[in-house]
Amino acid sequence: MYAYVGSRTTRERNARGEGISVYKVDQEEGSLSLLQVVKDLVNPSFLALNKAGDRLYTVHGDLSDVSAFRVDKSSGQLTFINRQSCEGKNPVHLALDPSERFLVVSNHITGSLAVMNIAGDGSLGTLNQLLKLEGPLGPHRVEQPFAKPHFNLFDHSGQFVLVPDKGLDRVFSFRFEHGKLLPAEQPFVTTREGAGPRHLALHPKAAFAYVVNELDSTVTTYRFDSHNGALTAVQIVPSIPATFTGNSRASEIEVDRSGRFLYASNRGYDSVAVFAIDQGSGLLSPVEFAPTAGKTPRFFSLAPNGRFLFALNEDSDSIVSLAVDPHTGGLRETGFSVSTGSPVCMVFSA
Repeated sequence: MYAYVGSRTTRERNARGEGISVYKVDQEEGSLSLLQVVKDLVNPSFLALNKAGDRLYTVHGDLSDVSAFRVDKSSGQLTFINRQSCEGKNPVHLALDPSERFLVVSNHITGSLAVMNIAGDGSLGTLNQLLKLEGPLGPHRVEQPFAKPHFNLFDHSGQFVLVPDKGLDRVFSFRFEHGKLLPAEQPFVTTREGAGPRHLALHPKAAFAYVVNELDSTVTTYRFDSHNGALTAVQIVPSIPATFTGNSRASEIEVDRSGRFLYASNRGYDSVAVFAIDQGSGLLSPVEFAPTAGKTPRFFSLAPNGRFLFALNEDSDSIVSLAVDPHTGGLRETGFSVSTGSPVCMVFSA
């Protein structure tokens, strides 16, 4: 198994990354071995693999571009295919539709969603759609000056795309038809003022969605209607302990493959919050707040076998392996870490 790690690379970001790093993964020990670094890339800050694992796509943060790479499945190594404009500033997330003929991209600074065409050889084509998000701004004077989509996740059916918008305090729901985004029957749900919804995770087996709210460090539980794409909020819980009185912002969220546990990371209170999921109601109960042994875990990823969580500590230039307790979902350090500059995204391919 291979892991691909994107990084921040620019001076403007005070970054120390070199590009995309390719690692071989030892799933028994939770360790990584470096195989390749694809250099001379500007902020490859979020990555997506196709289902076959032979194509990789990355946004270029702070620019207006997306790149495609060919993956050699025998060695894991990457070869550049092409690069295309997503016609928006600072793309931060991307996701392939089920047909893999289209790529949806969140343009964070220009408040838009781009749908890009993909050719049969995996290369990126021109835009199929550019959609501007609109609505009243949130109250945070610095972080909410305009629409800021931060994530665009396809639901399990591939019929809907869910988009948390940090600037508007909304989570949008779109139908995806013939390569176009169309407002769902309920086009959005409004969060608490100043919550700053950032990323979203779906329960693998039940009709629940979970949104991590960056600005107020909370997680919201929603019921998700897979027939019309509607979201209904049922719970909000803090991602940091009540005893922490400093500044912190939540960032990443993931539900494990069993659907029993949810994880959310915090930057400031440098940790991963662990929650147990009630399988009937979908409600969350806190298990622990596990330190990530580094600074600013902007991102983390659970290994495909569910035995390890890899925390990417952006400001201490490390990826730390944490073992997952199969009974409680809790995390403990394995003792393994690898040094790499400004890591911000990690995806796995067999």
